[in-house]
Amino acid sequence: MSLQDRLIDSLGSFATRFNSYRYIMAIKASFITLMPVIIVGAFSVLISNMVFDAKNGLASFESLAFLTDLKVITSSISYATLSFLNIGAVFLIGIELGRINGVKTLFPGLLAIICFISVTPTTLQLMVEGQMQVVTDVLAKQFSDTKSLFLGMFIAILSVEIYCRLENVDRLKIKMPDTVPPNVSASFSALIPSILTVTLIASFGFIFHKVTGMYLYDAVYKVVQQPLESVVQSLWGILLLMFVAQLFWVIGIHGNQMIKPIREPLLLGAILVNMNAFEQGLEAPNIITMPFWDVYMSIGGSGLTIGLLIAVMLATKRKEMREIAKLSFGPGVFNINEPVIFGMPIMLNPILAIPFIITPLITGSIGYFATVMGFAGKAVVMVPWTTPPIINAWLSTAGSMGAVVTQIICICVSVLIYFPFVKIAARRAEAMDQKNIQQNLSAK
Repeated sequence: MSLQDRLIDSLGSFATRFNSYRYIMAIKASFITLMPVIIVGAFSVLISNMVFDAKNGLASFESLAFLTDLKVITSSISYATLSFLNIGAVFLIGIELGRINGVKTLFPGLLAIICFISVTPTTLQLMVEGQMQVVTDVLAKQFSDTKSLFLGMFIAILSVEIYCRLENVDRLKIKMPDTVPPNVSASFSALIPSILTVTLIASFGFIFHKVTGMYLYDAVYKVVQQPLESVVQSLWGILLLMFVAQLFWVIGIHGNQMIKPIREPLLLGAILVNMNAFEQGLEAPNIITMPFWDVYMSIGGSGLTIGLLIAVMLATKRKEMREIAKLSFGPGVFNINEPVIFGMPIMLNPILAIPFIITPLITGSIGYFATVMGFAGKAVVMVPWTTPPIINAWLSTAGSMGAVVTQIICICVSVLIYFPFVKIAARRAEAMDQKNIQQNLSAK
């Protein structure tokens, strides 16, 4: 077996094992379910600032000033969705992991939330009228939004794992008579495992705080989440993440699914921070977000294959390549490019694999530096990944024409990168055709 075959087999085996881990499966499924919630919150922020805002929106016109009274509606929607995203993630991860472990009810999700809140500080010191006052029995926003996302994921997984193991111990089950309704019997059966689980998690949080002087939130955020956010917010970090995704695509594995458990918490968290800042009229802090990935590094789908489709129409007259390109244009407009990846094919094709890997790295760099220089606006709105190019650049940046121009430049660059490789692929295909014709003539 050649080195290339061994490498492909190794990556394939790793991908299979990685995707089969129940924690990874639970996290991916949870974020897929959360996506509509994020989109609803994102559009409420967009409408709030571009329509109802008295300074920057349509309400700034005297004839439309009455629109400012409606801003409370979109603000409440934003608060209900984006400010409680972590609570939703904890609940969904608990449910998904419980299902994977064989618990078919929604109770593991509820238990995960209880355990998460049990390790979260609920006493705050606030400045009120110039004096510091202690406020008890409240949950700070940082524990319900994405700043506590990694702590929430950790507690959800830990609490459900403990509960599921305890629930399988017969001695811990309270058995009710057969005449008792099944739902009541199930509740009593789960009672002792639930009590033990919450007690263990709450005690763990208490002991950790007493020993270290820090809450679990501080430890997880400073040791795990904050360093990962710093890496992904750097250009080299996001390029490395994209390179890994593209490498898996080339060997026939869905690259985005492979990196989703790492990418989604960090990039979605980054765009939510930007949306909160945008809603408050502040400068968005993050350049690299989920929309940044979609707008500059995944135009037309992974590998910026919209550039490949245009290059095929310009560079070759080969019927089969042009037919695949024509059929792929429709889905490609909505950033769905499996038809071209597997139809051209790009998978296991060393000629087209090279531009497929390097193009998003180059366009991502272009988008990054355009944003750093202030030419393109930062993304402040989360838009669906299926939103067509140009529209997604304009919407996600709340109307930045610099972002639109930058995206158009990225598309042009992708065409230039793919163009020579398409030429080479077409020539090789023609050479193979000629060779086959000669072999057929020789056989006759």
